[in-house]
Amino acid sequence: MTATRDSIHEPATEIPASLRISVLLPCHNEEASIAKVISDFRTALPEAEIYVFDNNSTDRTAVIAAKSGARVRKEPWQGKGNVVRRMFSDIESDVYVMADGDDTYDASVSPELIDLLLRDNLDMVSGARESDQRAAYRAGHRFGNVLLTSIVRFLFGNKFSDMLTGYRVFSRRFVKSFPALSRGFEIETELTVHALELRMPVAEITTRYGGRPENSSSKLNTWRDGFRILRTIGRLLRAERPLLFYGGIGLLLAAVAIVLAWPVFVTFAQTGTVPRFPTAILATGLMILASLSVACGLILETVTRGRQELRRMFYLNVPALRSRRRDERTNSLHA
Repeated sequence: MTATRDSIHEPATEIPASLRISVLLPCHNEEASIAKVISDFRTALPEAEIYVFDNNSTDRTAVIAAKSGARVRKEPWQGKGNVVRRMFSDIESDVYVMADGDDTYDASVSPELIDLLLRDNLDMVSGARESDQRAAYRAGHRFGNVLLTSIVRFLFGNKFSDMLTGYRVFSRRFVKSFPALSRGFEIETELTVHALELRMPVAEITTRYGGRPENSSSKLNTWRDGFRILRTIGRLLRAERPLLFYGGIGLLLAAVAIVLAWPVFVTFAQTGTVPRFPTAILATGLMILASLSVACGLILETVTRGRQELRRMFYLNVPALRSRRRDERTNSLHA
């Protein structure tokens, strides 16, 4: 589900005062922008608690964040994935808003993201980036995002147009069922695949993406992080779609074996002899490996199915937001 801000016509859902909202801002050397980001989110969501997770900054990010009224936490393990793991583990809330501390995302749209999450009882709403500034969204990053998002859409499901956005709103169900195994910027890929694999109700809204302020530089390396994300997609494919992964390898090995064996069969049919024993042995070995690869895929597919069922049951053990609010209203009526 993808929408633009102008396409949302339904009346806004009233956010109850008892709803706990947390804004999570992972940061590394963002002293030039963090004060404005905190101020913007404070204006957009005055009822929210704002947390800044400082990831080994060498500048005054933590000091400025604390002076701006945010709750500052430290994460010594370097990498955005490590920070997200810590944030999701430590913070208890009903709704989580995650954005970057570089002032590239539009904080004013966060109430709309939360409204959609509450109204449709969703588990994640992503802010798909839209920008007309070349410096804000460089061509290399844009191309890499389109390529990697297309791969994930083909392999896991067509739900998102911007898989790598750092602007998302989550339900408690999502956060507390997310394992967070990645260490760096590939965490966005893991977040997306987690939602798709558990078939969670999700949505996407197009949001403005701006440029960084002066004296601020991106921590994302196009080639290095792009290869890491591609490697993560391969790892998730192997873990979540083992039959497709190992079956594909098996088909490739079988195709090579057939190509090698075909001249041997033709020679045997014509002369009744097999003069190229090494080729015949190689083709036989490749076909055996192909059969083993497919068999591994079938076995691991069963294991993965059981693991997915356990993850689904754990996800369902966390009460849905509407169910929890309904229980609170019922208890208040009986009190």
